[in-house]
Amino acid sequence: MKILLSCLQSLHKHNIPAHDFWRSYFVEGCREAGITPLEVPDVDWAEGAALSGDGQGLASWRARTWEKTVAFARKQHAQGGIDFFLGYLYPCQVEQAAVRELQGIGIPCVNFFCDNVREFRKVPTAYIPFDLHWVPEYEALPMYRSAGLPHMHAAMPCWIPRQLRILPKQENEPPTFIGSADPLRKSLLGTVLAADVRLTVRGPGWGDSSSQTSCGCGRTEKSGSLLSNQLALLNRHGPGALVAKAVDAVFPLPSPVIPPEQVKPAVFGKEYFRVSREAQVTVGVNRVPATRRSLRWPLSYSRLRDIEAPMLGACYLTEWTQGLDKLYDLGVEVETYRSADELVEKLRMLSSCPKLRFELRRLGQRRALQDHNVCSSIRKIITTLQGRLS
Repeated sequence: MKILLSCLQSLHKHNIPAHDFWRSYFVEGCREAGITPLEVPDVDWAEGAALSGDGQGLASWRARTWEKTVAFARKQHAQGGIDFFLGYLYPCQVEQAAVRELQGIGIPCVNFFCDNVREFRKVPTAYIPFDLHWVPEYEALPMYRSAGLPHMHAAMPCWIPRQLRILPKQENEPPTFIGSADPLRKSLLGTVLAADVRLTVRGPGWGDSSSQTSCGCGRTEKSGSLLSNQLALLNRHGPGALVAKAVDAVFPLPSPVIPPEQVKPAVFGKEYFRVSREAQVTVGVNRVPATRRSLRWPLSYSRLRDIEAPMLGACYLTEWTQGLDKLYDLGVEVETYRSADELVEKLRMLSSCPKLRFELRRLGQRRALQDHNVCSSIRKIITTLQGRLS
């Protein structure tokens, strides 16, 4: 089996959020499943995300990128066949005519996107031509159902090296949260730390009060006149965004001080894996800042960490959100919390019970590796496509 992959591969470093891991997860996951992943030579898919605010530059990028992609696909399909195209594409990256051209060659087209509920109020028009949509957020399923588009629900794609698929022999780190700071995380974890519970935070931004607001294609909002910013906000996110902004201005979210001694250096690569595995408890936070939602009623959905941490053999304690019970037996394979008080309670409980921590590691890892791997999702894609296109 051969799959043509577009998963934010890049030829250069771009000023967009981290994305390199997606290629590793898709490509290595396919290879382990016995699937040949095909990548278009000399194409920088991440560049399209970086150009989201540049109309002329983006149009030029789409033209040359999709021309190369269709030409490559045509040649490869003639030589031995491509089973389907699988993309991780923002709306700004999609060239609908090229997608239809791939379909005309005989290559079904599938798109994965992991931030539907954060980025969209409704499914973007650019996504309409795809034969199938891989939707990892349980909360986004009604959006695709309402649009009448073919879709399937499967876990976030994640792959880890074989040497990390054994349980860690020691717990060398305290209970830990790994991730960049944002207002919601600062408020939640600051409240937890004020309760004098043992917890370390690692990541950028915990030592300062700066923050950025995410917008389409992974870029940050540009400054401009107050009126133009308000109109852009209204046009992109609807009247609810203006209401949310007003609520946050009048009733700002409490931001407890994060004790400096609880902040440790950010970790990446091998050290990120080591700390995730060896932390006594690895904490997940699923609430995210969203322009159209007040920080007091945040958006929350299951994130990649909910797959990655259990795969690594972490004792995982994550924020409850819809659909998480479809992935795990909660309280048996992973633990969850719904509030700062419950997070404090669960941290204390897990810190005092080594046997329970071991069982969460063992059972959570087994479930994630068996049921939530890339191969399982690819099989589901194949079955769904066969049912639709037969």
